[in-house]
Amino acid sequence: MEDTPKLPIIGITLGDYNGIGPEVVMKTLQDSRICKLFTPVLYGSHKVLARYRKLLNIEQFSYQIIQPDQPFTDKKINLIACWDDSHEPVPGQVTQQAGIAARIALQTSTEDLKNNRIDAIVTAPINKYNIQSEDFPYPGHTEYYAEAFQTDNYLMLMIAEELRIGTVTGHVPLSQVSPILTRDKVIGKIDVLLQSLQKDFAIRKPRIAVLGLNPHAGENGLLGEEDSTIIMPAVETFRDKGALVFGPYPADGFFGKHQYRQFDAVLAMYHDQGLIPFKMLAFEYGVNFTAGLPIVRTSPDHGTAYDIAGKGIADESSFRAAIFEAINILKNRALTSLERKTSQTPNKELEAIMQEEDSKPESLQ
Repeated sequence: MEDTPKLPIIGITLGDYNGIGPEVVMKTLQDSRICKLFTPVLYGSHKVLARYRKLLNIEQFSYQIIQPDQPFTDKKINLIACWDDSHEPVPGQVTQQAGIAARIALQTSTEDLKNNRIDAIVTAPINKYNIQSEDFPYPGHTEYYAEAFQTDNYLMLMIAEELRIGTVTGHVPLSQVSPILTRDKVIGKIDVLLQSLQKDFAIRKPRIAVLGLNPHAGENGLLGEEDSTIIMPAVETFRDKGALVFGPYPADGFFGKHQYRQFDAVLAMYHDQGLIPFKMLAFEYGVNFTAGLPIVRTSPDHGTAYDIAGKGIADESSFRAAIFEAINILKNRALTSLERKTSQTPNKELEAIMQEEDSKPESLQ
């Protein structure tokens, strides 16, 4: 009898507990069928979950509290209580305590990722203001995980069913985009996007569209030089290698004519250039994935939504999609790794045979 395949262990942080994070997490996990796909490990607090369970009248939600050295239980919701319960959640309010708790959950889950205790992490939204401290000087999750796992070349990649959009620059003011945009930076982001499409999404020969920075992609220098002096040479670097990388495209016409459907991914130059069309097309089920990391990290594509926190009307579709996407990426990475090992095995065997033949006396060859 064959062993039952091991379920992936997915860590889940509650984010800012005064936002909609706890609600979308609980709504997603209250369906008992989902625990047949993975083992959920929550990083949060019993008091927060109990408060929202009562407030939102969520009855079908149970979990067990796990100690730091205790193994997780399959097909059950596991809770690691990683901060004290002295503070009461206040839905819709920005508090320092909620920011501290969000940071502690991230740091605790990161240690478990590094120790291979969990296989991937799905993060609920944080408030980039109240989480700031000496221990968290980052503009967002993406930059935090890049430093935690010592990754220089990474990419914020928004993904949905028929759309993937990455951005060359991330959480920086618009006034700083042009000064920090270089040919090497664009090349680096295209490279990590290509590798991610192959490894994380199992696309053997991906097609990538690169957007221009300026209106009309610079209009041959009339509206800016960056498109012709920075972006075009970066694209040509990959075209010369046979990669299916095209552009730069004027962003407005590109989305207006639905050209994104002809590509496996799109690379935008700055945050809003990519995220505005993405959220218009896929806000309900979009997922934020940090490409280029050695670990798998996803999150929903929305924020804390304080205005509806605690009201029971938050849509959990994007959070559920983030979990499913994390599971799919784990599977694709395992498949890609297996294919590489399989393709390398015959060559190693052949080399061993040849070495054995070369070592024989001439009379025996």
